Amino acid sequence: MNHLIRWGAVALVVGSLAACAQPVREDEDPAEREAREAAELEAEREAEREAEREARALEDDRRLDAAALDDPDSPLADRLVYFDFDRDEVKEEYEAMLEAHAEYLEANPGARLRLEGHTDERGTREYNLGLGERRGQAVRRVLNLNGASDDQIEVISYGEEMPVAFEQNEDAWAQNRRVELVYDRRE
Repeated sequence: MNHLIRWGAVALVVGSLAACAQPVREDEDPAEREAREAAELEAEREAEREAEREARALEDDRRLDAAALDDPDSPLADRLVYFDFDRDEVKEEYEAMLEAHAEYLEANPGARLRLEGHTDERGTREYNLGLGERRGQAVRRVLNLNGASDDQIEVISYGEEMPVAFEQNEDAWAQNRRVELVYDRRE
């Protein structure tokens, strides 16, 4: 029985190869046929090389290296997480961005990230320092849950001390309620 299966498989392979083969044209010069076959073989090899280049490019797109930190088109270019008034929960809209930063940290164990927590001016100085710390720790948890090592991340709170907007209105306050992701460039 095995003998029949083996010969059946051989016949199947030979038949497949015969179906793929170009018919021999009797009027074709052997040198032309050889050149045609060489060109077909080169075209197949080039197609394989192109497929390999595309696979490498896809892999490069997925890899987040140090150059990605300076690339404005990289997901690592976004480094601000904004918060609602008197809240420290990370909004869903920042999850993909934080996942990219966590992936970068996981792939680059020497990278260091400082999370700087900020608040608007409302509230006491002590309360705002605590709120900035809680916001930084909330971002740290998201990064840790997505693969970043805890020893790569430092959290510091500035509370209300370093505003980016100085007006006293909701637009300005909203800009000040943030955590900034700051990479240490001494990697």
